[in-house]
This record gives sequence, C-alpha cells and structure tokens, in this order.
Amino acid sequence: MLLTATLVGRLPTAMAPLALLLAARADHAGTALGALLAALYALCGAAGQPLLGRAVDRRRLASVALVAAAVAGIAFTALSVVGIGRYPILSGALVALAGLATPPLEAGLRAMWPRLVAPQDQQAAFALDATAQEIVYVVGPALVTVLCQLASPNAALIACGALGLTGTALVASRRPARVLSPARRTAHWLGPLRSPGLLVLLGAATLLGASLGSFNVYALTAADRHGTGWLAGALPASLSFGSLIGGIVWARLAHSAPADQLLRSVSVRFAAPFALFLLTPEPALAVAAAVLPGLFLAPWLATAFQQGDRLAPQGTATEAAAWLVAVIGLGGAVGTALAGQLSASGPGTVAALTLTSAAAAALALALRR
Repeated sequence: MLLTATLVGRLPTAMAPLALLLAARADHAGTALGALLAALYALCGAAGQPLLGRAVDRRRLASVALVAAAVAGIAFTALSVVGIGRYPILSGALVALAGLATPPLEAGLRAMWPRLVAPQDQQAAFALDATAQEIVYVVGPALVTVLCQLASPNAALIACGALGLTGTALVASRRPARVLSPARRTAHWLGPLRSPGLLVLLGAATLLGASLGSFNVYALTAADRHGTGWLAGALPASLSFGSLIGGIVWARLAHSAPADQLLRSVSVRFAAPFALFLLTPEPALAVAAAVLPGLFLAPWLATAFQQGDRLAPQGTATEAAAWLVAVIGLGGAVGTALAGQLSASGPGTVAALTLTSAAAAALALALRR
C-alpha cells in the first residue's frame, strides 16, 4: 500500500512536462515557451528534493510531504486559472513553485526501506521500488493525453495537483510515514555530502542521468535518419520494458555480494550494450538492442539507492536519497541539452555521448571502491 501510494503521488513528475507543453500550445504561447516551462519544472524539482529531504530527516515524512503537496497543488491550480499565454512570467513563477514543492515521496520511501524490511530483503525491496517507477512514466503521459482529449490541458494541470496531494495524503496516512522518528544526527551544513563515497556515487548517478537524457535525443535523431517516426517512442519504450523485466528478475535473485560490488558489475553491464548503437543498426534491431541496457537500469537504481543509504552519515538517509533523485534528473537535463547540440552530426555522434556517459559512470565507481 505504501509503495502504491507513493506511485500515485509521484505521477505529477511524469505528467507535468507534457501537460505544460500542451497547455502552452492550447494558449497559443508556442512550443518554445512550453518546453522552457517543462525544463524549469524539472530543474526546480531537482533543486527542491535535497532541501525537502533534509526537512524529512529532521521531522517526519508525513508532515513535510503534506505541506509540499498542498503548495504544489495550489501552484498547479493557479496555473490552470492564470493561463500560460496571458502571463508568462507569472506562469514561470508558478511552475517553479510547483517544482520546488514536489513532495519527496521517492526519497522518503527509499530511506524507509532499511527500517521496514529485514536486511536480507532490502535488495528485493529497492528493486521492486525501482521497477515500479516505470509505471509512473507509462501511466503519467497517457493520463495527460486522455485528459486533454476529454477535457483540456488545464484539466491535466489540475489533475497534477490533485493526484500529487491524494497520493501524498495516502502516504501520510500510513503508520511508517507518521511514526518513524528521525535518527540522531550530527549537525553539519553539508549534510550527507560530507561523505566522500556518497559524492562519488552522486557523480556516477549524474552520468547515468546524462546517458538516459542523451538516449532520448538519440531515439529522435535515429527516427529522423531512418524516416520512421515511431522509432522516437519505441526506443525509450524498449529501454523501459527492459528495465521492468530486469527489475523483476533482480528482485527474485539472491545476492550474496556487497552492494558496492554489485553496483560496479551492474554499471558495466548497463554501459556496454550502448556500443551497439554506434553501428546505427536497422530500426527493428535498434529497438531490440535497447532492451539490453534496460535490463540493468532498474538493478542499477536499486543498488545505488541501497548503497547510498549505507554511505549516508547517520540521520541523513532521506536527504542522501533526495540528492540521488536530484542529480539523476539534473544529469538527464544536461545530457539532453548536449545531445541536442550534437544531433546535427547524426545518431552515431549522439550514441557515442550516451555510451561515454554510461561508461564514465561505471569507471567512476570502479576507481573509487
């Protein structure tokens, strides 16, 4: 129930970017403004997570997440009333507020897993969480599309606020979110960032995000090169499908090796298949090849969050998980921007960026054990 509630509360993170794009177009504000607002939402969401995570570590998940969800809900509702085209500056401020107030449900739940399940079941719990995340990015955009067809993009924006508040309220109603007390912590302005091992993990996670962001651009570039529009959606979908399968299998396996060793192994296996895309295969082969790195994406995330919990200084587990969430999103934004600049050179160049980012993540983890 707790996992399901967090998935509902996390739906706005997958819904809002598309809803903003469609709302901008409906208000005759242009796709450029919609894309700018979608990027602003993602960046502010990444910036707000560590701050809210630190607040959770000092208090409890229920109280912090409810306040954040209420603020985000008000911002989304006001945005639907104001209209993006009429007041673009005010719209930008509301989008930034909604992003900053994204409830820290993902980080909060992952910080709670070690206290909710036995040590031998933690790997499975983290894997299940990482696998279920794919549902958010499948259901969210589909829900926005349906709402826009049946009502309007403004209705989708209102739904972002309503679903975020509903899911957060369900999480807050569960005993762990209300009862689990913060662990004793040593006051330090850097929080979990004073852990050298965690800094290396955050660097690797940033590179992972960059590989994912650039891969989406690769999919679009490859679709243009081959004249097959469906490839732009099929390649990311194939990667997500592989992640779903890989996460399910990973959760069922018994892992005796330490988390850091597993993470290094999974990182190499995630990076290596991207070399296939340098060969620019036929579209059908590319879709099949995209499953291979996906098989190790959910295991990468599951093991990284488990290792992050172990590396975080006492009393900073939620903030550490929030930093991981934030840097993956930030890396994705940077990877998308860089790949966009390289896209004119063709899909092979973008694929090289994807491979380089993923390989650099594996190398960083290998050099710092």
